[in-house]
Amino acid sequence: MRVVFAGTPEVAVPSLLTLLESERHEVVAVVTRPDARAGRGRKLVRSPVGATADEHGIEVLTPAKAGDEDFRARLRELAPDACPTVAYGALLPRATLDIPTHGWINLHFSLLPAWRGAAPVQAAIKAGDEITGASTFQIVPELDAGPVYGVVTEPVRDDDTAGVLLDRLAESGAVLLRSTLDGVEDGTLRAVPQPEDGRSYAPKVTVEQAHIAFDTPAVAVDRHVRSVTPEPGAWAEFRGERLKLGPVRIATDTDGLDAGEIRAERHRVLVGTATDPVELTEVQAQGKKRMAAEDWARGTRIDEGERLR
Repeated sequence: MRVVFAGTPEVAVPSLLTLLESERHEVVAVVTRPDARAGRGRKLVRSPVGATADEHGIEVLTPAKAGDEDFRARLRELAPDACPTVAYGALLPRATLDIPTHGWINLHFSLLPAWRGAAPVQAAIKAGDEITGASTFQIVPELDAGPVYGVVTEPVRDDDTAGVLLDRLAESGAVLLRSTLDGVEDGTLRAVPQPEDGRSYAPKVTVEQAHIAFDTPAVAVDRHVRSVTPEPGAWAEFRGERLKLGPVRIATDTDGLDAGEIRAERHRVLVGTATDPVELTEVQAQGKKRMAAEDWARGTRIDEGERLR
């Protein structure tokens, strides 16, 4: 099939590369978000998907809006059979959805209808899901509500951060997306409507929502921290400033700490929760580099009874 691939962040790159390696499908162009300013120099930087397309000599389209008439005109000229999509990051109006023969086929990192929205992996970890996965589906105007072509499942490990889990899903999901296009092309695959039951939603996680509450059980603290690692990053307040937190470990061999209370031991730093304490692994104080929690505690000289809030 002739395909126009749409995607923006690094997590979409494995799918693009898998399609470029496919002998059955020809990537005739890539659609990605416009170049954005980044870094200290605020220079315009190509998205990871756009940069990958440049490396392979593929035309890159960067419409400000997916409904722009110039963009739609070029898409009609390209005459794609399908538009596979991974984390493109823009709404697609009906007039744009109708251009490819087989529509826009999205790879979403959840087992739909669970966790529709921008942050499905973060939501699955925070909720304590034991199994998650990825789904391919036909894009419709309603958010992540289209009929599903196929799924792959993936266990959520006890130490998975959102970043680690998403990396695994990006790889297995890329294979799913390619096989979905294979099935659509040869007519052996039909999309099945999503069930009414089991819907849940996962909106984008804000920095404020990454604030860790230590008056919750240790299991909830652990899941919350892992769910926002690496983005937008877990944090708590210490001495009136934000302290970024790396993943924690539940410490079942000690007690006697109130919620948020810090205790610096010789080889570890503990923080109280509503149940067992948790052990901090890495922290980053404001204006400082990330470091081991015990090194931070030695330099900070924590007073008895001080807390993370």
